[in-house]
Amino acid sequence: MTALLSDVFSADGPLAANIPGYRQRQQQLELAESIAAAIAANRVLIAEAGTGTGKTYAYLVPALLAGGKVIVSTGTKNLQDQLFARDIPTIRKVLNSPVRVALLKGRANYLCHYHLERSLADGRFLSRDDAAYAQRIARFARKTRSGDKAECAGVPESATVWAMVTSTRDNCLGQDCPHHKECFVLAARREALAADLVVVNHHLFFADVMLRDEGTAELLPACNTVIFDEAHQLPEVASLFFGDSVSTAQILELARDAQLEGLASARDCLDLPKLAGVVEKTVRDLRLALAVEPARYALLQLEARAGFSEGLQRVIDALAALAALLETQAQRGEGLESCWRRAGDLLTRLQGWQSGANLDFVRWGETYIHSLQLNATPLVIAEIMQKQMGGHPRAWIFTSATLAVQDDFGHYCAEMGLGDAASARWESPFDYQRQALLYAPRNLPDPNSQEYCEAVVKAAAPVLKASGGRAFFLCTSLRAMRRTHELLADWLAREGLELPLLLQGESGKNELLERFRRLGNAILIGSQSFWEGVDVRGDALSLVVIDKLPFAPPDDPVLSARIDKLRSQGRNPFMEYQLPRAVISVKQGAGRLIRDEADRGVLMICDPRLLSKPYGKRIWRSLPPMKRSRDLADAVAFFANAPAA
Repeated sequence: MTALLSDVFSADGPLAANIPGYRQRQQQLELAESIAAAIAANRVLIAEAGTGTGKTYAYLVPALLAGGKVIVSTGTKNLQDQLFARDIPTIRKVLNSPVRVALLKGRANYLCHYHLERSLADGRFLSRDDAAYAQRIARFARKTRSGDKAECAGVPESATVWAMVTSTRDNCLGQDCPHHKECFVLAARREALAADLVVVNHHLFFADVMLRDEGTAELLPACNTVIFDEAHQLPEVASLFFGDSVSTAQILELARDAQLEGLASARDCLDLPKLAGVVEKTVRDLRLALAVEPARYALLQLEARAGFSEGLQRVIDALAALAALLETQAQRGEGLESCWRRAGDLLTRLQGWQSGANLDFVRWGETYIHSLQLNATPLVIAEIMQKQMGGHPRAWIFTSATLAVQDDFGHYCAEMGLGDAASARWESPFDYQRQALLYAPRNLPDPNSQEYCEAVVKAAAPVLKASGGRAFFLCTSLRAMRRTHELLADWLAREGLELPLLLQGESGKNELLERFRRLGNAILIGSQSFWEGVDVRGDALSLVVIDKLPFAPPDDPVLSARIDKLRSQGRNPFMEYQLPRAVISVKQGAGRLIRDEADRGVLMICDPRLLSKPYGKRIWRSLPPMKRSRDLADAVAFFANAPAA
């Protein structure tokens, strides 16, 4: 296949002939050849390819040429849609390939006939908007083939009504559903089973494929190749799905469904609404045992809160009573039988969390405005991952722009259980020496000091002025993000500068990015959402400011437990776990700056630890080979010396 690949990727090959602006890149060809070899030999390959390598085409071309069934898993639904709608059709056309392609999303993305019908009959919508949206969705249901909510014009994907007209694993009736034959979820899964190439996202891969949700058990066994794009996200996603969680929102939903199903099929069972009401009250009381503000709690913090342990026991007792009653009514309707099964499942999970029988899992809680989620997260995923990857021989490709710390993949292999898998990395083809400057300002205070945020904004102000806005200001916490926004707004007003200020959360991420591109001189202040998966090419983004090195807060319950476990094994949690994660996050943030051969810009990292601490040098050396300076004059001059258009 090597000769064929070199033809496809050559300067006068089919990619060049069909894709405007295509450039031959040696890194892209070598990456494609390595992936082709791994697919042919059913091997594991870990591949880091710097921004601009063109890794999407580098894995799609060999995957389509190799034949067999391929699963491509991406980091986000946006990337999933881009692959399905743009990148794969392009490569299919270029290669004249007959492969059949399917897009598979999680069940919450597909309309459910049963829940739509029930919600319309019940009519208890949360707002007038939801009632109007429900009528539009009903019209959409009559004409759609896919049932994908992304295709329903006029109803935002974030609308609360979608929760009432889609199914969850808990409330799906399965084969007992009167609409089983026309189910959109099952239709999408049938298409995926029949396709040669299936595009999923990481959350769906682990929830549905690895963990064998009903209806997809055949998908992975039939597959020859699994390709993970944005593979740096996998450790976190895998931890989430190899663990277990139960939410008060699920229990409230069960209580409401039990009342509705009782009205429909068991009106004479007067104890049902009474017991459902008791469950609702105990669940709300449990949430009230914790502070109103959303937060994360370690197990010891939860147990120290007055009323938490007793409240949890009361929820378990009430749920057990409801489950026992539902069992006596289950034969009176499919909906009641489903509620009985759900009650039993939720009860088992709550009791499992309460007992903490599995010592390899850390128990913790997370509160949201109206709900509490109790989580049990595995401290080590390596063994679970190895078990899932065993069995039928197939190729596993893990690729991203950020997997290594300098040239070392050891931390990633250890965390993911990949042993001594083959690994390789390719530098970005961009000319960073010419295109970019890394600026690390002098004389900033300790990042933990009270005045740090003010000092960062003061240091960044002259650079923002020189760049004329056109900046991402990336913060490591929501609190710092909000404070930065206040300080920049004051500075702009004092200076009389008319630079638009955009803040994460003011509107949806995609809408904010569209405004940022359109305005051309904006400053966008963001937290975690904007550190990765964001692509702004051209002059609209010419400065990226990072306030601090992104170490996870040590009081995070899962991180704290992992640190304790590594220490108990005589290992160094900072060097083996916290630092590699911070390096990858900084590389992701830095990667927002240069997205194209014509881009120019300054990366400003404010944290003095980058140069004052020995570990900071590892981060410094892991960044792209830009020119580097500690002098403000150099950063200002970079913008003054921009080449003429």
